[in-house]
Amino acid sequence: MDVHKREVVARVVSTGPDGTPSKAIRAFGTLTPDILALADWLTTQEVSHVAMESTGVYEKPIWTLLEDQFELLLVNARHGKAVLGR
Repeated sequence: MDVHKREVVARVVSTGPDGTPSKAIRAFGTLTPDILALADWLTTQEVSHVAMESTGVYEKPIWTLLEDQFELLLVNARHGKAVLGR
């Protein structure tokens, strides 16, 4: 997830039964109802792990609302952009 002051952009990459990758991208606001909608969407996408970029204080409320439902990873933006197959 890419966390900004007023927006969170989530990208889910999954592999289909035939091995074909598929991507789903959605943007959400940063208010509590928006973050809860993000959690619902991630659940429907069968997400278990979430990586978000370290952005100072902006990720803290998102972390708090998602930590009970997902395995969260806080990553350096430089390292997240260099992932193979991104």
